Amino acid sequence: HRNIAGTVGDCGVGFADNKGYFCVGSWFDHGGTIAAARFATVASEQGGGGLIKLDRQGAVFVLTMDNDENRMNQPWLDAMNAALDDVDAGADPLALVTTGTGKFYSNGLDLEWIMDSGADMPRFVAGVERLFARVLTAPYITVAACNGHTFAAGAMLALCHDFRVMRADRGFFCLPEVDIRIPFTAGMNSLIMSRMTISAAHEVMVTRRRFGGEEAAARNIVHHAVPEADVLATASAIAMEHAGKDRNTLATIKERMYEDTIRLLKNSPGTEPA
Repeated sequence: HRNIAGTVGDCGVGFADNKGYFCVGSWFDHGGTIAAARFATVASEQGGGGLIKLDRQGAVFVLTMDNDENRMNQPWLDAMNAALDDVDAGADPLALVTTGTGKFYSNGLDLEWIMDSGADMPRFVAGVERLFARVLTAPYITVAACNGHTFAAGAMLALCHDFRVMRADRGFFCLPEVDIRIPFTAGMNSLIMSRMTISAAHEVMVTRRRFGGEEAAARNIVHHAVPEADVLATASAIAMEHAGKDRNTLATIKERMYEDTIRLLKNSPGTEPA
């Protein structure tokens, strides 16, 4: 077990409709045995914990964010990078699935933590963007199992993955930055435009339109919209299918495909409310 101490904020800016939720159901077990398990934990001083759990099932690492809305603050960022360090150190073949619990995959930046802690928001956001670049260029296949609401920076994190699986009937994908007055950085713009059609990107970025799972799949924002119980299983099956890729080759392909986006994300000045 690996423990990383820190304080996790409760929540920040919400959104209009909290009715949607995902619950991860069945577990995909390809080949049977658990090859290894690691845990990266953010300890919360506010009760209930703030857990990022990293578990390995055969060739597939499953990273589970488990802190209510899974908002992004410095302890979360540190724990995510630590968990990715563990994945990077894993033996081949491997692939990565990320998911959340309950109603949320991730609800984006923890704006309350930023305000209460006095954190330098542009500097923190720049750190989040470097994480985006890290996931985007991971030398193994990555799959986002969007178990619940996938909003703002949480939606961008999902877009960094090679594949996205979303629950079909409830939960939304949304980029609400226009209504919370936080402009996208050049790196964020490039990331979103590289993963969506121009039409879908324009609609979601300038109107904050929310897409449910089936519509997100129809608009090619996610690759699959499936029943609640099949979200994690489907994501794990995709990861397993592609777990044997050569890391150096895959990393080089991704770095060349997204060269401009990577440069912008890694060198971003961050952003803050306009």
